[in-house]
Amino acid sequence: MFAHRLADDAELRPLEPWQAAEFAEHVARVRDDIVEYIPWGRLIVDEATARAYLDSYAEKQARDAGRIYGIWTDGVLQGGTLFRTFDAAMGVCELGVWLAAEARGRGLITTAARHMIDWTFGARGMHRVEWHCDRRNTSSSAVARRLGMTREGVLRESYLLGGTRRDVEIWAVLADEWHSA
Repeated sequence: MFAHRLADDAELRPLEPWQAAEFAEHVARVRDDIVEYIPWGRLIVDEATARAYLDSYAEKQARDAGRIYGIWTDGVLQGGTLFRTFDAAMGVCELGVWLAAEARGRGLITTAARHMIDWTFGARGMHRVEWHCDRRNTSSSAVARRLGMTREGVLRESYLLGGTRRDVEIWAVLADEWHSA
């Protein structure tokens, strides 16, 4: 089984449909921490919706179109990373993240994202990794900055969440820039 150590007590590993009950419990526990910026924070409300979400990523992974991983600290699911989109033919993917408030401030997301980007460029030969975040999510844009990404622009009012139109910042790093990041 793939697992990557992020810290002495933390690891990144696949988040799979058989873990739907654990994922549903996690979302219920961290909902208030993530719902402002993570659309599925409102949609996953029980084991069935968690399984459907994880099934969608298993299907994406089978098509080489996306992946989802969890971050566990001391054996407790605290957050994760995902390739929301992954287009190997075009060499472009979008990396997303989330983390419970109690696990923040330790660099887990930055470390996990670095590992994901290393894998994307090194093992998969991708050309571009994107990072999309709500313009108001300064913690997310700070991670993109720490990763050496370039802020390329803002898609004004490009998505609706909780009845509010949101601006999305687009950050990206190219393969030939990554070694200097």
